[in-house]
Amino acid sequence: MSLKKRSQRIWAAIGGMRMERKLFLVFLLLITLPLSFIGYISYSNYSRSIEEKTIVYSTKMLENMMVRVDDYIEDMSRISSIPAYQDDIKQNLIQSNSYYEKRQSAAGENSNQMPDDFNLLLKIQRGIEGNISFINAIKRGANSVYIFDQYGNGYYSTTGGGIRLNVKESYENWLEQIKSSGGEAKLFSTEKYTSNLQSERYVFTIVRKVIDKQLKPIGMIAVDANISVIEDQMSELDKVTSGKSVIIDELGNVIYDSDKERMGTNIEDDPSVVQATGTKGSFYLESDGYNRLYIYTTSPNTNWKVITSIPDSELTKDAVVIRNVTWIATIITIIVALFISFVFSFALTNPLRKMMRLMKNVQEGDFNVQFQVKHRDEVGQLGNQFNRMIVRIDHLIQDIYVMETKKKEAELQALQSQINPHFMYNTLESIRMAAELNDDHIAADMIAILGKLLRYSISDLHEEVTLENEVGHMHNYVEMLNYRYPNRFRLETDISEELRSYPIIKLVLQPIVENAIYHGMDDNKPFMRIELIGECTQHILLLRIKDDGVGMDMATLDRLNRSLAGIEIEDTGEKQKTGGIGLKNVNERIKLHYGNAYGLKVKSKPNEGTEVILQLPLEARRDAE
Repeated sequence: MSLKKRSQRIWAAIGGMRMERKLFLVFLLLITLPLSFIGYISYSNYSRSIEEKTIVYSTKMLENMMVRVDDYIEDMSRISSIPAYQDDIKQNLIQSNSYYEKRQSAAGENSNQMPDDFNLLLKIQRGIEGNISFINAIKRGANSVYIFDQYGNGYYSTTGGGIRLNVKESYENWLEQIKSSGGEAKLFSTEKYTSNLQSERYVFTIVRKVIDKQLKPIGMIAVDANISVIEDQMSELDKVTSGKSVIIDELGNVIYDSDKERMGTNIEDDPSVVQATGTKGSFYLESDGYNRLYIYTTSPNTNWKVITSIPDSELTKDAVVIRNVTWIATIITIIVALFISFVFSFALTNPLRKMMRLMKNVQEGDFNVQFQVKHRDEVGQLGNQFNRMIVRIDHLIQDIYVMETKKKEAELQALQSQINPHFMYNTLESIRMAAELNDDHIAADMIAILGKLLRYSISDLHEEVTLENEVGHMHNYVEMLNYRYPNRFRLETDISEELRSYPIIKLVLQPIVENAIYHGMDDNKPFMRIELIGECTQHILLLRIKDDGVGMDMATLDRLNRSLAGIEIEDTGEKQKTGGIGLKNVNERIKLHYGNAYGLKVKSKPNEGTEVILQLPLEARRDAE
């Protein structure tokens, strides 16, 4: 089913509802839609406000946290620069380099290895480790400090425990990374190692060359920063946001992970890392089947990036509570409002239902009903009009009853009056037979023509006959007048054979001829000539009736044509010549039968005669029965 037909059926169903149901439906839409819209807008705005505030607040916390981490790393970097200012450390490193240099030279010259100088080694070790203990005491979080000479011999303090078991491998890695450096600190990402206490630890390391006064490297220092410092900051952030956080370096290596699952790994291909472009921002991403808000910012010093993911359910937790409360309040309001609207619509439509019952009584013929008007509102006014209508209808029925009674009486009288023309025709026929018997042929012919004229006239004037019959009637009329005025009138007709069957209403030609004879006969002429001509145009049949009588002046002609056209004639106060009643009658009958586009038109000149033109529709031409 098409959408148009479906909508038409819906509107038809609504249109067929009872009035109280329509009002109830209107109230339902007017109440439900605005309240639902307001609730939705309120919930959306509140959720968006919470999201915006969470982003702003979390971003600020991330930035503050990264500032503290940067400060901590800066402190670790300063700690790593302490050997450059401690002569004891530098002297011990120089002695250590000199000792192992001699051993290496001796091993190359002689096959016998140079014996160890344990006193010297012990002195160097105690000197360096004493300074390491001092460095560890300066800043909390310096998990372990390692100092190496140029030959990779390491010195470290075991007072805090947690010394790397893979110190040698770590040294080689660090040395490779800082080979091209000039003594500045190098920051290494978080890595996992096993300590000499067989415990696993996560640290990020700051490594720096130790340079003497001649700016020559004499060793290396590595400071393992305890990841617990960052963990304290991140735990506070995760507790506030109810989310999870991760810190990565420029290469995507994980510095810190709230779940401890990705520590020391590379996650540069993770979707959240790929989408976290720029220095800071936020975005939504689906993870583990849940939609999460990701907020990130980048440290300007280390270029480390911290990313916090907050579940959408945590963001909208308060908004959901507000939404539920709003919906409950909205539903309660809708129920109360609909109950009130139902009562109100029933009260509005109850008078209309009473009026409908009264109308059914009127339909069954009981007019002795009346609507009780209690108020002056629209329903009350409608009730007043209903009461007046019932009284008016009752009076009209009485009037129609009286009119029908009178109509029946008139029809009886009309039937009675129809007897008179037939009686007159039969009487004329008896007189004609008596004239024939007495050899009075003129009287007999006159009576016969009069009978034909009478018979033609007594039937319905709206009955259609052929043009030939109408012309014959006109000939009978002129012939009758020639008996009265011998040889005073000559009638000539020019009608084609195909026009003789044209259907035309009765008595349209004879009144025109009668009018021409009555108003146009010239006593100075021996006879009056009357001519009938039939012409066809594209859509109109023209019947022209011309005479050579006295004619009429322009004023009389103009007044006659204006009267035939239905234009009101101004009363000049002068006595006007009467006449033209037959023309008016024929003109009105033609207009009523064929339409206002047809009728009569008169042309005339004084002492030259008059021409009456009948305009009839050519489409009416057909064979008459």
